[in-house]
Order: sequence, then C-alpha cells, then structure tokens
Amino acid sequence: MITVIQRVKNASVTVEGQTAGSIGPGLLVLLGVAESDSEADITYVADKVVNLRIFADEKGKMNRSLLDTGKQMLVVSQFTLLGDCRKGRRPSFVKAADPEKAKSFYLRFAEAVRKKGVYVETGRFQAMMDVGLVNDGPVTLIVESRPDS
Repeated sequence: MITVIQRVKNASVTVEGQTAGSIGPGLLVLLGVAESDSEADITYVADKVVNLRIFADEKGKMNRSLLDTGKQMLVVSQFTLLGDCRKGRRPSFVKAADPEKAKSFYLRFAEAVRKKGVYVETGRFQAMMDVGLVNDGPVTLIVESRPDS
C-alpha cells in the first residue's frame, strides 16, 4: 500500500459536477493498493498516517498529529501510484490490486481511520475525479507499507 499525503487547508473531490467529499484543514490522502497487500498493510498505514507529527505545535514545530489536532482526512483512491515507470514510456500497473480488492481495501482503510476518531470523507472509487486542494506548507509525504508495494 502506498499513500501520498498532503497537509491541506481544505480539499475536495468532485465527480460529474457533484461534490463527492470535502474537508477543512487536515490531510488529503491519495491511496494506492498493491496486489500483495494484506489486512496488516491497512492497519499499518492507517496507524502511521493518523499519528504522523506533521502539524504545528504552539511553537510552530511539526510536532502534532491528525489525532492530536482533530483535523480531517479526505481519502482518494489512486491506482496510478503503483505505476512502474522504470522501463519504456508507458507505466506498468502489474503490481496494482485488481479493482475488487482495491475498492475493498480503500473502504477498509477509510473505516480504520474513522475508528481512530478521525472525520473522513472519500472520493468515488473508479470515477474520473477532479481533486481540488489548498496546500498547507506545502507538506507532502509518501507512506508505504512495504518498500516493494
């Protein structure tokens, strides 16, 4: 499992002109699911993301987590994060999970984060989405459950 995490002042996802999800301050999480991922990957990434100390404390240092701050999360499924661009000119997606597994893991990841007490919105799986955001910082990080994801 691989995520690209962006600290945002706000973010939203629109599908066919309709808002599918939107948040105020918090994290936009782009989530890619690998065929080799297991339940342990969901647990690891959910725990890692909500506990990353990437929000400012009273001294302006990145020392507070999503859980510490009560901020929100928008999760958007993005299989292209599994694209391997090392050979040729077209990305290979052989490591990406099939749509059925990817959707299940995407929804289970969002639910795992909710169970930790975080307000979570999502995009729409397999839809063409317009994602809008206002970066905060910017702070952008990659969290992977395994190096070979």
